[in-house]
Amino acid sequence: MEKHRCGWCEGDALYETYHDEEWGVPVYDDATIFEFLILETFQAGLSWITILRKRENFRAAFDHFDYKKIAEYQQDKIDALLQDAGIIRNKLKIHATVTNAQLFMEIQKEFGSFSKYIWGFVDGKPIKNSVKDYKKAPPTTVISDALSKDLKRRGFKFVGSTIMYAHMQATGMVNDHEIGCFRYNEV
Repeated sequence: MEKHRCGWCEGDALYETYHDEEWGVPVYDDATIFEFLILETFQAGLSWITILRKRENFRAAFDHFDYKKIAEYQQDKIDALLQDAGIIRNKLKIHATVTNAQLFMEIQKEFGSFSKYIWGFVDGKPIKNSVKDYKKAPPTTVISDALSKDLKRRGFKFVGSTIMYAHMQATGMVNDHEIGCFRYNEV
């Protein structure tokens, strides 16, 4: 029997697998949250499928998203990343990733974990929306605005409200699966 999925992922096997297995599933571990922060940073101005297709290359290039290692990157590593055709070679985004890794650890020190910090914006539990058509889902919310503003205040880069709302969707802080999608009641 054919499963009904959110319309944005239909027709591409990689997109469908990501939708079925990851998108909207609540993520509480810092390592995975950081991975999505990096991927969302590089997605800015591009399509998500472009990032998904390069995800394994990003994993290899960025030490499996180890924020402790990334926070220590020196210019030689940054230069190597700028030459890596397997990732998005954007100088500002690469530098932002290093800065954001350093700031990520500062938030961990302050809150005990980045997860506690970020999930605090939704009182520790996912918000379940009632999206009928993904095209009508909001690109931002009051919560993503507040999260973006706070991260920017702390020095984070590439964390605009739209990027942060996409991050919230991806990590299950909000359930924006269409109400007719088989995953809507599963996550």
